[in-house]
Amino acid sequence: MRIQRLYLAGPDVFRPDAAEHGRRLVALCAEYGFTGVFPLDESMPGDLQPRALAERIYQANVARIEGCDAVLANLDFFRGPEPDSGTCFEVGYAVARGKLVIGYVGAEGSFAQRIRRRYPQAVGEGLVDADGWQLEEFGLPLNLMLGVPCRIVAGDVRAALALLRGEQAARVRGD
Repeated sequence: MRIQRLYLAGPDVFRPDAAEHGRRLVALCAEYGFTGVFPLDESMPGDLQPRALAERIYQANVARIEGCDAVLANLDFFRGPEPDSGTCFEVGYAVARGKLVIGYVGAEGSFAQRIRRRYPQAVGEGLVDADGWQLEEFGLPLNLMLGVPCRIVAGDVRAALALLRGEQAARVRGD
């Protein structure tokens, strides 16, 4: 199957410049030959109650994932030493639906190494966090539930798109 449409998962919808950033991401996807689908919907009705709005956003994003061939996910740390929980759901949903997921994180290293470098206050001695809970260390850049089913690249969205373009070429060749 040829990959054309990419759902752009990530906490990028929370940025102060989310709409502009989304347009940049969609333009980058086009540079690499893909159609990017950014989940920020500025046309949502403004008169909905918060719960009803949340349900509409959820339904719209699930439909967007269904309408895409693959997911490109910003899985870098967000509001602490873990990826955005909504993005994790979207990735899990896409994996369950058999879609290819390419994730990107900002730095090389295993999950524990990346936490130690960026959030040293969150870790204790050895492989435990500051509260004594075990730090996961399988040599993967993220928790194994993301690191195993997804292809993760250290870098930015361009690095992820380059990896995806390589995956696409390999699929066409039948590798």
